[in-house]
Order: sequence, then structure tokens, then C-alpha cells
Amino acid sequence: MNPDVESLLLETGEAGARVQNGRGDPLFVQSVEKALRVLTAFNARRPTLSLSQLAKATGLEKSAAQRFAHTLQCLGYLHKDEHTKHFQLTTRTLAPAYHFTQSNPLVQRAIPYLVELGRITEAAANLSVLEGTHVVFVTRFMSAHVIAPHVSAGARMPAYCTAPGIALLSRLAPAEVEAILSASHLRPYTPQTTWQMPELMAKIAASRTRGYAMCLEEMQANDISVAAAILGADGRPVGAVNVSVSQVRCDAATAELRYAPLVISAANAIAG
Repeated sequence: MNPDVESLLLETGEAGARVQNGRGDPLFVQSVEKALRVLTAFNARRPTLSLSQLAKATGLEKSAAQRFAHTLQCLGYLHKDEHTKHFQLTTRTLAPAYHFTQSNPLVQRAIPYLVELGRITEAAANLSVLEGTHVVFVTRFMSAHVIAPHVSAGARMPAYCTAPGIALLSRLAPAEVEAILSASHLRPYTPQTTWQMPELMAKIAASRTRGYAMCLEEMQANDISVAAAILGADGRPVGAVNVSVSQVRCDAATAELRYAPLVISAANAIAG
């Protein structure tokens, strides 16, 4: 498999299933994995794909890509432009996400608290979960002052350089944290990114002690994010609440003083 495809699968959380398939898991259905590979080939950089581009992006033979794309088109998950012959996702692909948010107990418990958190802070309020080396934004309530409008529900970000990611990691055992960081592609996204292992472990330990995490411009300029983990009955993190605000509106010290108690309170209330 070419590196680009492997990277895509890692980012979409499907690499584990591909590995199991390669090891001969008798219950693994290859056709399902390949169909999902086709659907996840589309993104902001590739909103439409020709058949050749789809085959290249997924690592499938062109004939196989054609069969899967045609099937998904018949099922309503892909649309094919009759003039350009390019495929694109349809609104039907939103259905699984909708059913997830409507049926997930954590999301349902969190929504009223996130709404109130957004109202009080006038900042973006988010619910995230840890998935492998990334955090996934499960629910996001935007604000009039949002600085990352491209981030929506379903977006994935590296855990090591996001406040919700650090908050979640801080509630795991050090050995588990080391394993996750070792599997992460550690690199600086900005000059302020903490990405070296010793500094990361120290930052996570400090967040564990104070009960919340804070990141300043670690993913993008002007962003201040404060987060707290939501703990399950067994004491393990099941999600994280965070607010994100621009430094244009609020300096770091004020954000920490104002938002840390609020996100901790929201996280505790959601945990019940």
C-alpha cells in the first residue's frame, strides 16, 4: 500500500481493521472495508474524484473502484456528474453521523451543558472523544467569534497538541500515555506546539494535577483552548469538554482564570 493511502487510513481510524484483515481475521468482510475506503477518500482537498483518481486515492484496482463507486451511487451515497464523470459524496453520508448523535448517551447528556457553556463564554464549546492518537470532535457549538470555522463535528486532530487531547491523556496511566504518544506523528504545527516527548509528558502530568488542560496557539495562531475530561464510572475518560477563544478577545491568563472552572464544572455535570 502506498504511504498516502496508509496515512489516510490511519487518520480515519481504519488502519486497525486493515491490519486485522491482513492477518486473516475470519470475521473481517473485505468488501465492507473497501466500500468505506471509497467513501473516506473524499475530503476538503478532494471534494470530487474521477474514477482514476478514486482508484489512486484508495489503492484499489480501477475495476474494483468502479464497482464500489457504482454500488455506492446506486445506494445514494455517491453522486456522479454525467458531464465531468466525477464522483462526490451525497447528503446520505450524513445519516450515520446523525444517528450516532441521536443515540449516543454521552452526546445527549452533554448538549444542554455545551449550549449553556457557549452562551456564558460566547466561545465555541465542544465535546470530543479520544480515538487512537487523535481526538474527534463529536459535537461543536459555534460562536460569533469562532476562529476555526472549518472545524466541524467529525473533525480529527492530534491529541498531543489540543487541549481536549491533553485533558483526555492526563486521565490515563502514564504507560498508556507513552504508548499513544509513541504511536503519534509528533511534529510542531506552530512555533508554540509542544511536541517533544519529555515536555509532553510533563505537560500532561501538570494537567492531571490541576484538573484541566490549556493550549495556546498549538494548532493555529491566536487560538486559546481550555478543556477538562469527562470521567466514566471506572475513572477512565469518556470524553472532554473544551472552549476555544481568540487571543484577540481574551489573553491567556484571563482565559484560564475564567474558563477553567467552567469547563471543569461542565465536565463533572455531564459525567453525573
